[in-house]
Formats: sequence, C-alpha cells, structure tokens
Amino acid sequence: MSQMGRPPDDVRDTGTASADLAESEALRAAERRLQQAQLASDVAVLDRLIDDRLVFTGPDGGLYSKQDDLHLHRSGRQSMIRVDEEDLAVLVVGGTGVTWFLGTLEGTLAGKPFLARVRYTRTWILDEEEGWRLIAAHVSPADRDTATGG
Repeated sequence: MSQMGRPPDDVRDTGTASADLAESEALRAAERRLQQAQLASDVAVLDRLIDDRLVFTGPDGGLYSKQDDLHLHRSGRQSMIRVDEEDLAVLVVGGTGVTWFLGTLEGTLAGKPFLARVRYTRTWILDEEEGWRLIAAHVSPADRDTATGG
C-alpha cells in the first residue's frame, strides 16, 4: 500500500510484466463497461459482467445480490444520470482482480434524487469464457478530502 493506505495504480503481483499489463488493462476496461452499464441501466451488460454469486455491501451496510442489483435497474427504481470517475486503481493477482473507484454518482433511487461522492472497492474473478466478472463489492461515502492519488 502506498501513501494514505491507497493501492498504487496498476499494481501487478505475478506473471510476466506484459501479461500482467494486459490483464490490468482488461480489468480496467471491464470496470469502465460496468460504469457505463450502470449509467445506461443496461441490464444485459450488467448481467454479463456480474457473477451470479455477487455479494454487494451497500452504503447502508446491507448485503445485496446480483438479482437485487439487476432488479433496481430493470424496474427503474434506480436511474443514474452521472458517473464521474476521479480515480481508478487496479490490482491483478492471478485470476483475481480488485478495482478501487473514486468518483461522483448522481441519479434517483426509489424516486429520491441523490448526489454522492463515493469509493467502490470491487473484487473481480477472471472467467476463461466470460472475461472479468464482478463477485464482490463495497461502497462507502467519500468526502471531499479523500485522496485521489498516491
């Protein structure tokens, strides 16, 4: 970990440098596809990116499943109008990846507008057929003083 407990960008732990760089970039691309799918409420893309075993810890401390997440988007209960990425760090170790997203989200949830600066920590697994799939995630509020770089 680097300064203030933040992982350095594109940390690579095993394998050759070029293979690790390729997997890090593939994971970074999967994270950004997830962000775009959230923004568009694209349930088909979310379904492909999220593993069936997903456990998501929400800002209220509750645990949610893939089906809970897909239902929010499918039903229109959650609608995003903004996903602004300030920082994205990536770690790949073998077939496991972690992303740390810092940014601002805006939209509505259950009919109530929200605007929040948040930190997501997401754990991904590499599926040989499907590519990177999200298996665990946690979101926390991030105040304006939260660091973006190491």
